[in-house]
Amino acid sequence: MENNKNDRSVLDHIKQLTEKEEHLYGKPNLTDDEVKDLHTVKSELDQYWDLLRQRRAFRDAGEDPERAKMRSSETIEKYKE
Repeated sequence: MENNKNDRSVLDHIKQLTEKEEHLYGKPNLTDDEVKDLHTVKSELDQYWDLLRQRRAFRDAGEDPERAKMRSSETIEKYKE
């Protein structure tokens, strides 16, 4: 039960970040600060999706999902290449 609660927390944060991303994309002209903010939000979204995938993979393997750790955005970027 606790694990699902932690997944819910991660999903709630993803939802908040997605809403912020959509808000920024919906603006006709972004300021330099908003462009920086958008890049930060996108990077953080990647990190949280990665964390959720790790948690699910640990659970599917019969291991403790609490072993999942937030990885750096640099590490995650390497996965995309």
